[in-house]
Amino acid sequence: MAVEELQSIIERCQILEEQDFKEEDFGLFQLAGQRCIDEGHIDQLLEVIQNEKNKVIIKNMGWNLIGPVVRCLLWNNKEDDKRKYFLMLDLLVKLCNPKELLLGLLELIEEPSGKQISQIILLLLQPLQTVIQKLHSNKSYSVGLALSTIWSQLSLLPVPYSKEQIQTDDYGLCRCCKALIEFTKPFVKEATDDKENSLENQRLKDELLKFCFKSLKCPLLTAQFLEQSEEAENDPLRSFASEIIGFLSAIGYPFPKMIFNHGKKKKTWDYLEFEEEEDKQLADSLASLAYLVFVQGISIDQLPMVLSPSYLLQFNMGHIEVFLQRTEESVFSKGLDLLENSLLRMEDNSLLHQYLEIKSFLTVPQGLVKVMTLCPDETLRKKGLAMLQLYINKLDSQGKYTLFRCLLNTSNHSGVEAFIIQNIKNQIDMSLKRTHNNKWFTGPQLISLLDLVLFLPEGAETDLLQNSDRIMASLNLLRYLVIKDNENDNQVSEFFEKETTGLWTELGKIENNFLKPLHTGLNMSKAHYEAEIKNSQENSQEVERSKDFCSVTVGGEEMPKMPPEMQLKVLHSALFTFDLIESVLARVEELIEIKTKSTSEENTGIK
Repeated sequence: MAVEELQSIIERCQILEEQDFKEEDFGLFQLAGQRCIDEGHIDQLLEVIQNEKNKVIIKNMGWNLIGPVVRCLLWNNKEDDKRKYFLMLDLLVKLCNPKELLLGLLELIEEPSGKQISQIILLLLQPLQTVIQKLHSNKSYSVGLALSTIWSQLSLLPVPYSKEQIQTDDYGLCRCCKALIEFTKPFVKEATDDKENSLENQRLKDELLKFCFKSLKCPLLTAQFLEQSEEAENDPLRSFASEIIGFLSAIGYPFPKMIFNHGKKKKTWDYLEFEEEEDKQLADSLASLAYLVFVQGISIDQLPMVLSPSYLLQFNMGHIEVFLQRTEESVFSKGLDLLENSLLRMEDNSLLHQYLEIKSFLTVPQGLVKVMTLCPDETLRKKGLAMLQLYINKLDSQGKYTLFRCLLNTSNHSGVEAFIIQNIKNQIDMSLKRTHNNKWFTGPQLISLLDLVLFLPEGAETDLLQNSDRIMASLNLLRYLVIKDNENDNQVSEFFEKETTGLWTELGKIENNFLKPLHTGLNMSKAHYEAEIKNSQENSQEVERSKDFCSVTVGGEEMPKMPPEMQLKVLHSALFTFDLIESVLARVEELIEIKTKSTSEENTGIK
């Protein structure tokens, strides 16, 4: 029945001129063709398509059969039937109106989800390429539309991270990336072969450039690459990245031009104008490009050898800032790797403090602090700490001083502040040993910095447990200063040019702002926790009988409910911390007393 219906429509349309075809004819042809496919009349449908008399009919109406044919190719497992469907698809691509066919193919690519996305893309990329190449006008628009549609679908697929995921390629992303390169190559060649550089040719380059930017963001921004050299050669995502960078060079945008335009006004992209959403992708795309070049070494031979390490760091810092602003751990990792790669090119103490006037040179270390304190992955937290230390090492003395002040004011994390205070101690030690001339960690400059270190944020009411790391580091720094610096040296330094910290001239302020409030805070905190321990012990028997969990209020906040023995362990641990702080505080005060007494005796001539 379906074959007879189709033949009837064909016979009626064969006597009509092309312009006389009615909308009703299109619908009837599609319906009859669909029924032929559903009922298995593949051979008869093939005969209709192959018949030279039906050439005009197939040209105008045949594209309606693309959808049913493609669905049969995806779901029909009979090899003989699939062979016939492939032949039918090839004929339709060859005979149908390319404009109508283009839209039909793109609609099919937009339909699926999940693993079906890669299946239909891999099936239709070659027909789609053939159809676009048949177009003679406005080809750049068609290429851009096709690439945008394909990329939108690919961006929905999960990016494989491990070696096993890349090899299995369950969702087909790696295979699609490889096929997409082959799809794009003819259009890149066409764009570069046109010596006249016509307006249409430039539009084609613009569309290809947009596609490259999109690819740099997805999947390449989050993609992980195989490290071993042998495996890296077979890494499909690395190969995709290499091809994309090659496309950029071919169409007149080699990566140095791309990377070093980051942060400049959009007019530096010449005649290329991005839509608002595409414009937002630029920072991520350029950061991804910088990582691929400097860390993965893809096409790094294009980089001018005359560029200094500080110059490269300056441009990469903007890209590193982009990485550290993201939330994905894989992207954090790339930012840390790019920072490490850039810093290792430099000598210690060679990064001039003037660079800190550039926004990213302060936001990047602040980003490292966020990685150190908030990232769930321990390996990345440790890497963030190591990178912050490496960054500190590369700064000159004034740069270190400026950065320390910035992080002490912004980190709001006791452990990070303790880390900075330890670095300050190291710099003071080098200054006192006169390993190099350093006015920033002695005298008045140091006193200004110590004002940020030797004080309690909320006086005696400061939460000593939460700030214990910072307090211990501050006490250890003060103990070091008391031991290393003599009071007499402070008084005679201006005559003998001896490096001193200026500690003793500020001792009264330190006692009022730090030591005395710390004493009071320790007494209050210990009394509170001892009372909580006593209360917990008194209630433990009742809790044991009820087999329930108990709760304890500390510092005005209720601790999470837990078994009594665990509560006691937590409370005793807090008391131990307070005892430790108190013992170091006592030692510091003892040293101060010894030093001041010794100085007093020397000044009065008492032996």
